[in-house]
Amino acid sequence: MTVPVAWDENLANELINERSGLEGAMLPILHALQEKFGYVDSRAVAIVANTLNVSRAEVFGTISFYHDFKRQPPLGRTIKLCRAEACQARGAEELAAHLEKSEGVQIDGGYHNGVRVETAFCLGNCALGPNALFDGELFGKLDPQSLRELFAAASRKAGARQ
Repeated sequence: MTVPVAWDENLANELINERSGLEGAMLPILHALQEKFGYVDSRAVAIVANTLNVSRAEVFGTISFYHDFKRQPPLGRTIKLCRAEACQARGAEELAAHLEKSEGVQIDGGYHNGVRVETAFCLGNCALGPNALFDGELFGKLDPQSLRELFAAASRKAGARQ
């Protein structure tokens, strides 16, 4: 993942136009906006709607349906912790509870030390669970120590950005 840049309408138009000819272009466009800016700015809704000749409601509905799309700039860094069945079978729930207790983090509850830990349902690395995703890097075979270390590294990076 790249460090998000500030909203820029010209850059947003460029990203949208580059992908507008794709079949099912809305999701690739929204992903590109999120990747570049860290969120999908409300000003992008009208641009996407006009470019794809769909309603603003359809664009907004897509953004709000997929919880991975953010509608405001990130306040810090995010760790996605897999809590799907395979990771649960390998101790993900106990791992989440341990992180909450040891670090004071509330999973899916906002930022703590500049880091948000949110639930993901399957990161596609089931055989090596429990897993987490941070800055585009997948971390497998997590245990309490390695998850605390990942959280500490994310906190340092969040501090460096602020």
